[in-house]
Formats: sequence, C-alpha cells, structure tokens
Amino acid sequence: MNRINAFNRRLAEKITSAVSTMWCAYIFAAIALISLPAAIKTGDVVIIVAWIAQTFLQLVLLSIIMVGQQVSSSSVEKMIKETHEASLGEFELAKEARNLANQELAELKDIASEIHRVIRDIEGKS
Repeated sequence: MNRINAFNRRLAEKITSAVSTMWCAYIFAAIALISLPAAIKTGDVVIIVAWIAQTFLQLVLLSIIMVGQQVSSSSVEKMIKETHEASLGEFELAKEARNLANQELAELKDIASEIHRVIRDIEGKS
C-alpha cells in the first residue's frame, strides 16, 4: 500500500508541476479554441456562453490560478524566511543583552560586597 501511495504522490506532484505553468495555460487555450468555431456556428447564445464558461475559462484559468498560487506561496515563503532570520537575530541580541546583564550583576555584587567589607572595617575601627 505504501508503494501505491508513494507512486500516487509522485504522479500527482508531476502532474501538478506540469499543469501549473503558463505553457500549459497556452496549450489549454489552444485546445479550447479548436471548438470555438463550432460553438459560434450554432448561433446559440447559451452554447457560446457555455463554451466560454465551461471550456475556455475552466481549462485556461486552472493553470493560471495554479501559477498565481505558486507565486503567492513563494512570496509567503520568502516573508516567513525573512521573519525567521530577523527573529533569530533578535534572539541573538537578547542572549547578548542577558549575558551583559549577568556580567553587570556579578560586578554589582562584587562592588556591594566590597562596600559591605569597607563598612564593617569602619564599624570595627570605631
């Protein structure tokens, strides 16, 4: 069953990548245009509208919409990557700030200890 699923997935990916190109949209438009003269020859508005909606638009727009989705997803992917990189940069800055704050805290503790020692020495001499 896994082999069948893997085959189906690979086949679907190949078909999707082939259909989601402008070249495929051009081919679909050419195929749709083959039946246009017959639709016009009927003189029936319903048949002509049906040809436009069901034949031309469905065939051609399928590929164009898929191309648009690829462009949109690439844009979103780029934004996500940039946001991720910026977040990592902010995280590194926060780590550096935390390390600096820890160093300053250690220095303040040393200074406070020295002040307490000096005060004890002064109190002991009085």
